[in-house]
Amino acid sequence: MATFAPQQARMQRRARIMRMINVPMRRVLSLPFPTPLGRRLMVVTLTGRKTGRIYRQPVSYVKDGDTLLTPGGGAWTRNLREDTAVPARINGKDVRLTPELLSDPDQVERLLLQMAETNPRITSFVPFFDSEGINRAKLDNALAYGFRVVRWHRTS
Repeated sequence: MATFAPQQARMQRRARIMRMINVPMRRVLSLPFPTPLGRRLMVVTLTGRKTGRIYRQPVSYVKDGDTLLTPGGGAWTRNLREDTAVPARINGKDVRLTPELLSDPDQVERLLLQMAETNPRITSFVPFFDSEGINRAKLDNALAYGFRVVRWHRTS
């Protein structure tokens, strides 16, 4: 168990940093006009599944044809329902997106590699990328604990 302590501490530190960064990111990404950050980041508005509380979560995205792809490693994905569209702000515009939660290991691996090709920054915050690409054992473990790729479909 002690071998996981440094990794767990590193992930907790990363989570604290992301919570701090998300505060100004929400404001910038919510502006009513496009910003450079808006080309790769959006804000989705979620309702807590237990509390009913409203959350505004900055997430990265990559365009994939008519859909958007997001690596969904945070707890925020537990508030998504595939039958419920959520409000989002992308590049200064309000849209509604319906999530499709993908968990098939081969499909997730393929989509993550596709996302990394389009936006290499994704490799810095998806913890199972390494110098060889995707560490499949770590990916499988992450999927077992709820990691998903979210494919967002625009709704009217």
